Amino acid sequence: MLNTAIKAARRAATVINRASFDVDRIVVTEKQHNDFVTDVDQAAEQAIIEVLSKAYPDHAFLGEESGASANSHDENEFQWIIDPIDGTMNFIHGFPQYCISIALAQRGVITQAVIYDPVRNDLFTASKGAGAFLNEKRIRVTKLDRVANAMLGTGHGAGPRALDEYLKMYAIMGERSQGVRSAGSAALDLANVACGRLDGYYQKGLKPWDIAAGALMITESGGIVGEFSGESDYLYKGDVIAASPKVFGQMVALLKPFA
Repeated sequence: MLNTAIKAARRAATVINRASFDVDRIVVTEKQHNDFVTDVDQAAEQAIIEVLSKAYPDHAFLGEESGASANSHDENEFQWIIDPIDGTMNFIHGFPQYCISIALAQRGVITQAVIYDPVRNDLFTASKGAGAFLNEKRIRVTKLDRVANAMLGTGHGAGPRALDEYLKMYAIMGERSQGVRSAGSAALDLANVACGRLDGYYQKGLKPWDIAAGALMITESGGIVGEFSGESDYLYKGDVIAASPKVFGQMVALLKPFA
């Protein structure tokens, strides 16, 4: 299943890379304020679904652009959770920070994950119980034990309320850490926590397709993922803190007022 997901991600990357050479020709639609979809997102998601459904015709799908498939119900054991371009705004502007995210949920538990950065040709993979990898090399979260020494990632959703809350959190975390970066791709930021490029990540208002693959990578690389309260129901609530164990606890203590 993981190999099939890798094949699907690479197929989508072909669509995305071809379009990236001429971003001015991309058809862009605004779903809501500062939330965009392109014809490339839709084509990439369709390419992913075609590969996966050919291999597993009975599996269900939850895609950012196509929504839940008709066979998505409690009786279906497998559901693929797909974000064809996480970081669409970056992609539209030619800013090289976006990725393809594919995760497999088995009876609600994420068991396989692929995040592919087509710009850097970085392939992150994880299987439940078998570890996380970057380009086939085992990865681990950082051994950092103090948020004061951490470089963190974050982001915010659309709308003035989300921006206001983001700025309040940014003020706290920026003062308590060595720095906070907002790069525009939650899935890629989570993957970067898993491989130690970032020491932690926090964001509110995410969707399952933003979180699913990256969360498995972090737990398989020795980190912790939870809500702002520290609880584990983050996938559908959408509020996420992810870090190495000691830094996670300190981030929860700082961000709990926003839970």
